Amino acid sequence: MRALAIAGCLVFPASNPWNQRVDDRPVHPRSDAIMASIGLERAVHPDFGAGRWEGKPIGIPINVVARDTRKQRVRFAYASESDRGPYPIPARPRIEGGSDRHLIMVQRGTCRLFELFAAERRGGRWHAGSGAMWNLRSNKLRPRGWTSADAAGLPILPGLARYDEVARGAIRHALRFTASRTRRAFVHPARHYASSLTDPDLPAMGQRLRLKAGVDVSRFPRQARVVATALKRYGMLLADNGSDLYLSGAPHPRWNNDDLRALKQLRGSDFEVVS
Repeated sequence: MRALAIAGCLVFPASNPWNQRVDDRPVHPRSDAIMASIGLERAVHPDFGAGRWEGKPIGIPINVVARDTRKQRVRFAYASESDRGPYPIPARPRIEGGSDRHLIMVQRGTCRLFELFAAERRGGRWHAGSGAMWNLRSNKLRPRGWTSADAAGLPILPGLARYDEVARGAIRHALRFTASRTRRAFVHPARHYASSLTDPDLPAMGQRLRLKAGVDVSRFPRQARVVATALKRYGMLLADNGSDLYLSGAPHPRWNNDDLRALKQLRGSDFEVVS
């Protein structure tokens, strides 16, 4: 079965790396060293949930916009690696809190995905660090060496844990995560790196981690168990520099924050790097 649709659009074809199971893939030969560099005792942190933190939703919100939503020009700090647009920004968009300020828009009817990093409106105009546009019906990647709204040049939307999936009983795609120290390299499907470090034991952008098959999650509360099962089957892709093992999701009032905290029982030592 496929990942759930958003706004009537399937989130990329089944052949897209986000939607492919990796529970039968071999382990990367440097897995132990890479996981040690991330932190064997580091705890997974579900960076999403219900309610608000410092006045903002907990997680990265998804804005569903109409085909006729007015498109607006955006001024980019990294214009040479950004899609010029224009972007269908709603009158009152929901933007991620904190410094990253990601703004994600899925357009009904066209199945187009628009993502901005460090989005803000000032002086009557929209500004952002970078921006990317995606066709959800295509597996086309960014040009090699280009960033997106994420350092790795990946789309953000397909890597978010979403409540509607968990309510159905399964997440059928990889999830997005961050690490504080990364390597000056990227692996498919990533297209961009954001580091000057060359230590081969550091993870590259796009590196996929997988929860080890022998880790028992059967006693986790339901919401945490569904997320953990996805981490065993599909893994999680390194998408950006940030706090170690922070796992991304979209906010929703029906997340149970107490249930999600069970994911913090997972440590770096519970994961392996997929070859």
